[in-house]
Amino acid sequence: MPRILVVYASMTGNTEEMAEAIAEGAKEAGAEVVAKEAFDASAAELNDYEGIIIGAYTWGDGDLPDEFTDFYEEMDTLDLSGKKAAVFGSGDTSYPIYCGAVDTIEMKLRKLGADIAGESIKFEYNPTETEKEQGRSLGRRVASLAAAG
Repeated sequence: MPRILVVYASMTGNTEEMAEAIAEGAKEAGAEVVAKEAFDASAAELNDYEGIIIGAYTWGDGDLPDEFTDFYEEMDTLDLSGKKAAVFGSGDTSYPIYCGAVDTIEMKLRKLGADIAGESIKFEYNPTETEKEQGRSLGRRVASLAAAG
């Protein structure tokens, strides 16, 4: 049974809502899932899981949320080679850079050697039912890939 860690930063609950949908999908695929907010997680925990799914809302002009920065910076010491990973997050299209935090996190995961399991999910404000189904699908995909090694 693959172990999946879902780490997220959510200010209004929108990103948390998607994290729950993603975790649900991974569980449906038979994974053991732990979901936690970034300020309750340590980047070193990523080493203990076969699958990593990280989400954050985008702050201002494409920035990572303040409560996510420590976790993000701690990731620099990791080698995530062989880990299956995915990224998701919420944003606001009225800003010049839509969901920039999602792109920043995905680049970091790639740099650290993680295998990106699918296209990142970006959504505006709260996720629609269709977007939540995309999240469940992404969770199932990461779990399946993590189980296959």
